[in-house]
Amino acid sequence: MHLSEFVERLDTELQVDEWAGADYAVNGLQVGPESADVDHVAFAVDGVVETFEQAADAGVDALVVHHGISWGGIDRVTGKEYDRVRALLDNDIALYAAHAPLDAHDEYGNAARLCDRLGLDVVAPFGESGPGHAGQRGRAEAPFSTRELRAELATLEGAGDVQVLDFGPDELSDIAVLTGSGTDWLDEARNLGVDALVTGEGKQPAYHEAKEAGISVFLAGHYATETLGVKALQSLTEEWGLDTTYISHPTGL
Repeated sequence: MHLSEFVERLDTELQVDEWAGADYAVNGLQVGPESADVDHVAFAVDGVVETFEQAADAGVDALVVHHGISWGGIDRVTGKEYDRVRALLDNDIALYAAHAPLDAHDEYGNAARLCDRLGLDVVAPFGESGPGHAGQRGRAEAPFSTRELRAELATLEGAGDVQVLDFGPDELSDIAVLTGSGTDWLDEARNLGVDALVTGEGKQPAYHEAKEAGISVFLAGHYATETLGVKALQSLTEEWGLDTTYISHPTGL
C-alpha cells in the first residue's frame, strides 16, 4: 500500500481534519515522504527515540503513535527533536500521530475501548473538547465497588498501582471515562452527577474537587489508559492486509 493511501485512510477514519486548530498536537503524517510504500506498520503510545529504534529493529515502514513529536509545531530541529527525527530518517520510518482524534473516536478511541474493556454501555460522549468530546460516559449493568473497579483497571498494560480518590458512592454504575490527563473535566462530571471518573493521571486540585463533588476518581496511569486506541488501530490496519507490530514500553506514569 502507498503511504499516501495509508495516511488518507487513517485521516478519514479518525476525522483528522475536524481537529485542525483545535488540538495543540499536530495530527496525521508528521515525518515521511508520501511517495513511499508501506507493508509493515508498528504501533506504540509514545513517539520517542526508544520506540523508533524498536520499530527499526522490527523492520517496519511506518509507526503510528498517540503521542507524536510535534506539539504545536517545531521551530528548530535541535536537541531531542533532532535525535527523534534522526532516528526516524536514519531508519527510513514514516511517523503518523493521532492525539485528540484518537481520544475522541467513538469506535477506535481510547475512552471507547476502555469502556468496552470495563463492560460499560456507552450512553453519551463526555469531556467537551474542541469540535467534539475527549471521553465517554458509560453505565455498568452490575455496579462496581471501588475495590472491583480498581482491580479491573490494574489489569491494563503498564497500570501498576491504581490510585483512587474514594469520595463517591459505594456502588459505581454511572462512570465517566477520559484517558490520559482527565481531571480538568471534573466540573463536567459533577454537573452530570456521575459516580466516578476514570482517567490516567491527576492534578493537585483534583483531590478537593472530587471530594466536594462526591465523585470517586481512579488514576490508572496515563500510559496504561492510552494503549487501547493504538491497539485498535493496529487491528484495523491488519484488516487492510498489512503486517503489524505492537511496541510496548510502559512508563509507570
